[in-house]
This record gives sequence, structure tokens and C-alpha cells, in this order.
Amino acid sequence: MYLNHNEQICACGKVHQCALERVIVGKGVLAQLPEEIRRHGYRKVFVLADANTFAAAGEHVQALLAKEEIPFAKYVYANSPEPDEAAVGAAVMHFDRACDLVLAVGSGVIGDISKILASVSGAAYMIVATAPSMDGYASATSSMTRNGLKVSIPSKSAGVIIGDVDILKNAPMEMLVSGLGDMLAKYISIAEWRISHIVTGEYYCETVADAIRQSLAKCVQNADGLLQRDEIAVQAVFEGLVAAGAAMSYAGTSRPASGVEHYFSHLWDMRGVEFGEKVSTHGIQCAVGTLIAARLYEGMQQISPDREKGLAYAQGFDKQAWFAELAAFLGNGADDMIALDAKEQKYAVEKHAERLERIIEHWDVLTEIMKEEIPTAAFIAALLDKIGCPKTVEAWGLSSEILPMTFKSTKDIRDKYVLSRLAFDLGILEETAALCSGEEQGA
Repeated sequence: MYLNHNEQICACGKVHQCALERVIVGKGVLAQLPEEIRRHGYRKVFVLADANTFAAAGEHVQALLAKEEIPFAKYVYANSPEPDEAAVGAAVMHFDRACDLVLAVGSGVIGDISKILASVSGAAYMIVATAPSMDGYASATSSMTRNGLKVSIPSKSAGVIIGDVDILKNAPMEMLVSGLGDMLAKYISIAEWRISHIVTGEYYCETVADAIRQSLAKCVQNADGLLQRDEIAVQAVFEGLVAAGAAMSYAGTSRPASGVEHYFSHLWDMRGVEFGEKVSTHGIQCAVGTLIAARLYEGMQQISPDREKGLAYAQGFDKQAWFAELAAFLGNGADDMIALDAKEQKYAVEKHAERLERIIEHWDVLTEIMKEEIPTAAFIAALLDKIGCPKTVEAWGLSSEILPMTFKSTKDIRDKYVLSRLAFDLGILEETAALCSGEEQGA
């Protein structure tokens, strides 16, 4: 699934490509790092880490490079950096131009910054993973906050990923749980990819989708061992996360790995930047978003589309009033979201009418997709209990009162057809949003 050796045309019509050359996973595999560097003939390595990841693996990396007399420079953030312009600027300013390899030692944020640094410098990129916490290891994009808006910036995919289970299993438990939370999001992402394929004609690949399903199933089957730091469970989560990143490269889109549940997380992050609200890890926020989405999709399966209701809702929608609400909810982060509509025109009544007709025509198929791909909210809630993952936003200090507006805002954060857009097209956005803030979200 990982590597770019197969140039055959897939049944979907694409030649799938991924920049990954090697994924090295197992106990003690960090020792293979010098061999990988020499195999590629790199002259000098630039190591990027923060204080925590340097302690977890960076010191070992430094010792290996020194022992093997491989020239290197390094920059270690004193604290865990935010994924923003300032952190990228610091990496660029400390970068040694003699280096032709950026070697990240870390997970999400360090990886995202390193991918951008490699892209702008022209250097190659590898990563030594320190936690099975997110699915960006193999992706060619960086999830960053730019001007207050969560964006995916094209960057550079890793050529080599090293996941030493002896390191990964000792990551903070919150990060282990976060990784499985990010994997659970794939239940929603695959369903929404299939739904969008029918409603909007978006490209879809069953081969890529099925690879994600298999990785997700393996993670769930081994979930019991995660709290015990069981090596099989930890490796299953890590390999699933890498596979998800590779799937995004194969598909040329984030569709295989993220949907409305990720947009919940992005919006909470944006409010954290703008208003100082509390946030959790990305994967834990995605897990709660997945639980909410599962509950809403259960409700969606019970309705019958009403053409007149959908058309009347779209025709009566006050876009400017909505944009004012969005700006109040997100502050400066709303600006780019509002600007996106000028390009996308998702609220145009003609486009809405066309989508609504396809929804009505294929409603039985759409609801069957929901049933096939998404487990019940009760199943997901029980799984989150099993791994000690929060099930509500109150767990990290948010109020459930923001959830209806969060849900409605998810339709504007990217040009991707997700649950909130389906609810809008059906004319049931408000009542669907109201279901987000129950006594226990999704359970």
C-alpha cells in the first residue's frame, strides 16, 4: 500500500503515486537510520525537533549520526511549537544551507513544519516518528494555521519513515489515544467520499478506500492493548496512520482520511487561536467529532428527502447574514472561508437544485452507504470508553453550546462535500445542528 513501485493504471482510472520509498517499522529499527542516509548519499543532515521529541528520540539520533561521522546541524524548539508562521520562520532562519536532508524527529507539528522547510529549501525529507498520534506522516501536505485559518499547505512527502516501536510505545498515553482517534475518523471520511461521488461527481477510488478500511479494522481489533502499550496495538495504529497518509497521496486528495469530523477539530483549533479557548490533541478532537457525526448520520438515515423543503431552504438562505454569524463565531479566521465561496459558489440555487435532485434520486443508495461504512454511535462510544478517550468537548473545557454553530460552520471550511452540506441541501441544517448538543454527544 505504501510505496510508489506500481505504475499500473488502477480500476479508478488513475496511476496512483506516492513519494515514499521506505517505511521501516519495528523494534529497534532506529539503528537503520545511518544506513538510510548513506544509501541516498546525503552530505549533511538538518535535524529538527522540540524539547520533548529530542528527549524521546533526538538524543539517540544525534548519537547515531555522531558515531557514524555523518555531518549534521540541528534546531530544537525550546517548547512545543504551534503550527503557524512563527514556527516555520524559526525553522527557516536556523536552517543550515549546506544540509541536503531535513530529518524531522517528532510527530504532527514537527513533521508539518519539516515538510514545509524541505519544500522551500529543496532538501530531501525523512522523519523519525516519536508517537503514533496522527495521519500526516506520509502525506504531502502540512496542516497549519495561517492568518487564523486552519489550512492544508502543499509541502513535501517523506521519502523514508522510521517508526521504532520501542520509541512509539513510550509516547504519552494521550498521543497513543489520539492516534487511534484519528484512525476512527476514517469511518466518516470513506462514507462521505462515497456520498460526494454520487452527489457531486467527485472522483472516488474503491481500491484506496478498501485499503483504509483494512487498516482501520486492524486498529480496532487491537484497540484493547493500547492502554497497556502493547507493541502489536501500537504498531497497528502507526501503520494505519502511515497508510492513511499514503492513501491521500494516491488519491490526490485528503478524502480517504478526513471528513466532517476533522472540520470539527479544525474549527475548535481556530477558536483556540482566535479566542484562547481550550483545545485537545487533533486525534482526540477528531474522535469526539466522529462520535457526533455517527449520531447525526444515524438520524439522517431516518428521514425522507422533501424536494420542496430543500428548494425553499436554499432559496431563502441569507448568505450575507450567515457570513456575519460566521465572522462572529470565528473572528479573523472566517475571512478566507467567506472568500472561498466566491470561487466555489456552493450556495448558488441552480447548483443546489442539481445536487438535491441527485440526492433524492439516489437516497436509498446514500443511506445504505451510511449503514455500511459508519458504525453506530453506541459502538464508537464504547470503543472510546475502552481506550480512555474523551467523548465530549466538556472533557477539555469547551461548552457543548458551541456545537450547533460548529457543525453549521463545517460546510464552509473547505470545498469538500460533507454531512453539513448534505443537511443544507436537504433543508434540514438547523434541526441537524440542534442534535449535536445532547446530554452526551453521540452516545
